[in-house]
Amino acid sequence: MYAIIKTGGKQYKVSSGDEIFVEKLAGEAGDKVEFDQVLAVAGDEDFKLGSDLSGVKVSGEIVKQGRGKKIRVFKYKPKKGYRRTQGHRQPYSLVRIEDISL
Repeated sequence: MYAIIKTGGKQYKVSSGDEIFVEKLAGEAGDKVEFDQVLAVAGDEDFKLGSDLSGVKVSGEIVKQGRGKKIRVFKYKPKKGYRRTQGHRQPYSLVRIEDISL
């Protein structure tokens, strides 16, 4: 069984036991989270989509909070002596999916 959930402006295909990197969620490592924006659920023979999903929830646990690799943002204008360098590390949460409840 798998579900398609939406969190942080992105969509993820998940099933029980998966670990996914999502945009940072509020909470600490070990906290439980519920994703209630479920877009689709598919089982062995059935597939639910749209209005059939009332009451469907995907639950998981935050494994860790972290920050991604550093990227360099470089701005440059030719012949003007304008150069700016800036670094950025995107925060993320690693979530282990525990259950898809119908």
